[in-house]
Amino acid sequence: MTDLHLWLIPLVPFAGFLVNGLLGRRLPKALVTTVALVASLIPLIQVAVIVTKIGSLTLPHIEKFSRPWIGAGAFHADFSFQLDQLALVMLCVVTGVGFLIHIYSVGYMAGEEGYWRFFAYMNLFLFFMLTLVLAENFLLMFVGWEGVGLASYLLIGFWYTRDSAVNAGKKAFIVNRIGDVGFILAMFLLIGHFGTLSFGDVFSQIAAHPAWQGGFLTAIGLLLFLGAAGKSAQIPLYVWLPDAMEGPTPVSALIHAATMVTAGVYMVARAHVIFDRSPYALGVVAIIGVATALFAATIGMVQTDIKRVLAYSTISQLGYMFLGCGVAAYSAGIFHLVTHAFFKALLFLAAGSVIHALGGEQDMRAMGGLRNKIPITFWTMTAAVLAISGCPPLAGFVSKDEILYQAFLSSKLLWAVGLLTAGLTSFYMFRLWYLTFFGESRVQPAEADHGAAVHARSDTKLVLEAEQNAPHVHESPWVMLWPLIILAILSVIGGWIGWPAGLGGTNWFAHFLEPAVKSVHMTYEQTTVAMATSTVGNPNPSPTGDKQIELILALVSTLVAFLGWLAAHVLYYARPELPARLASRLHALYALLRNKYWVDELYGALIVAPILFVGRWILGVLIDRGLIDGGTLTAGYTAQGLGALVARIQSGNIRSYAGWLALFAAVLLAVSWFGWTTHFLLR
Repeated sequence: MTDLHLWLIPLVPFAGFLVNGLLGRRLPKALVTTVALVASLIPLIQVAVIVTKIGSLTLPHIEKFSRPWIGAGAFHADFSFQLDQLALVMLCVVTGVGFLIHIYSVGYMAGEEGYWRFFAYMNLFLFFMLTLVLAENFLLMFVGWEGVGLASYLLIGFWYTRDSAVNAGKKAFIVNRIGDVGFILAMFLLIGHFGTLSFGDVFSQIAAHPAWQGGFLTAIGLLLFLGAAGKSAQIPLYVWLPDAMEGPTPVSALIHAATMVTAGVYMVARAHVIFDRSPYALGVVAIIGVATALFAATIGMVQTDIKRVLAYSTISQLGYMFLGCGVAAYSAGIFHLVTHAFFKALLFLAAGSVIHALGGEQDMRAMGGLRNKIPITFWTMTAAVLAISGCPPLAGFVSKDEILYQAFLSSKLLWAVGLLTAGLTSFYMFRLWYLTFFGESRVQPAEADHGAAVHARSDTKLVLEAEQNAPHVHESPWVMLWPLIILAILSVIGGWIGWPAGLGGTNWFAHFLEPAVKSVHMTYEQTTVAMATSTVGNPNPSPTGDKQIELILALVSTLVAFLGWLAAHVLYYARPELPARLASRLHALYALLRNKYWVDELYGALIVAPILFVGRWILGVLIDRGLIDGGTLTAGYTAQGLGALVARIQSGNIRSYAGWLALFAAVLLAVSWFGWTTHFLLR
């Protein structure tokens, strides 16, 4: 088959990073923009060309550039890129949504001093994510895995003069390293049991040994999921993602929609052969996923910062994706990843347009009445809100309904929790919609000291305007609006490629993805029985299900979404005085949710404080200052004293030398006499 030159897809963004990173400070702004956009457009064009050839391609297609890349004894790892159906779907999402975010960033970051630095980091982020997606083995995937962690640290802390941004970047970096320990340990187990980290070699060995069930495969699966939980912000490693809102809004859109947080879901789907042999590991994935979905949704109900609502929404939606993977419906999980990329990117970029219009304001309590003042932002964000809330026939409804249906086939309890989460999602997203765009305007005039407050949380450079008088609400420039319009269209129709058969569709997306993920779609008991009697790697047939049940479940989920909207409509539009009264009556519950279950405080007291105590007092005071500094000072004073003594001896006076010689001779004789005497007495 003709070489696809897959290496060019990540290489071009890396070249853009080098040009802007090394020369951007001295380049004209227009040239920086051109380099950044071209570096993100060329991979999109190449992926589009591959898509046009998909019918004539033999997948998976592997391109190797060196053999071996890393070798140690019998172990070696190739620097290889692989293209299959799963990788192609991810490439379309990363390059397509990534390019739109780059365009949006041209307008959003126009006034930033570090404009060139921002786009260098964005291209670097794209490079590492594309490397992760195309990797043919776990080791090369880990390179991209760590790379997106580095790029996220740089972008979250882009405004490095703010302590909050710097701390958020460090928090994201450290929490992800905890999860990465699991990934590293999983690779050690893979090498120990399979002697290789190549996806194809590992999976073929598993296929050749149908008796391999649970055991070390469970250990590998759980360790891989620990890494995924860190990268994709699942319980208990989700705490970094809400703080990541300190970065510029386009960064939030890129991290949440198309790159970093989706890496964990992609990795679980990529390693599905391992998880298929461990019902226990799959159960953990499903339970953690649905628990995270519900947990984050409850917090999102009471947040007032528009970006933090969306952050907890992302955590919740990622939980849905893991729920799909956990019930072995990998295609459903990846399908929701795709549709989520559309409406979540749109939500963040539209939120950025609102923030831009208000001169940096992010508190929804200081918004309202914006529907007619920024109409394009309003209508595009409306499409995203309807999509994520699960309103048919928008994209979010299709993918979420597929996950809930597959969860119902596996466990009624998982389905019930997922359904409840869907209702909460609808509620807090329409709450955001009403608080932002409806009711009386709550935009406050800028007071004398208001400028500093705006600057402290500002996401733009419109501070001077906010300082001079009340913000002049205005629509964003077209360079920011066109990506919103495109993403709004995708949020409406993007799910139609996977319209389920039970609702009259063909579920084309699942059929396309099936060769790469071979979804099981079975209960845990069925999976265990099937694997015990299997003779091939992943033999379990997909159940046909019941179209009537699928239709009923879709109607139920739609009704739940409607109830979520109705509750938000009553509380934040028809009776806006009710939320304050409810918060007062349910003060304990409201405080629990408003303070995010005090998880950060709990982590701080039980984990961070002891580590800081050990680092600052035991290691810092006792070892560093006491042992190391004390030892250094003791050695210095000892050398200084000996030097002073020797200096007195070396006086240059012959009579003095004779005296010192006589003294040391007497000491030597005394020691010798003592030794002889002791030896004689002991005989």
